[in-house]
Amino acid sequence: MSARLNILGNPTIGKAVKHFAAAGKVVQDSSLPVSTQHLITLRASQINGCGFCTDMHSKDAVAAGEDWLRLNLVATWREATCFTEAERAALELTEEGTRIADAAGGVPDEVWENAAKHYDEEQLGALVLLIGIINTFNRLNVLVQQPAGSYQPGQFA
Repeated sequence: MSARLNILGNPTIGKAVKHFAAAGKVVQDSSLPVSTQHLITLRASQINGCGFCTDMHSKDAVAAGEDWLRLNLVATWREATCFTEAERAALELTEEGTRIADAAGGVPDEVWENAAKHYDEEQLGALVLLIGIINTFNRLNVLVQQPAGSYQPGQFA
């Protein structure tokens, strides 16, 4: 299987992806915990059915020291006991921010308020930015049917 379009080789998309990656660097450099960043990118990718990003973010998380058990349980975070209350709040915000079309009126105030209990203004900004960025990357990859499975950790560093 090959992608419908070479995202990085396409002159238009390739330029835009560089800007998205630069915005992602802002999140990486923020005070939002790296482990939380990995959980968010993995969960949004699962929801969006993006095999490429699910592959990439799970492998990058393991390379950064994340436990496979936690990664395997991200899709069932509500029932899993291995996530902190802050991580649960971030995962809930990720799900609501990813599934906007499913909720008339967008992200509920209760979800936002729960996240705000655990994260300061900078971290909330990083959460919002990261959720937006990963959803953009997911949609690009799903649209072009980017194949999954061959990603190597740090490949795009």
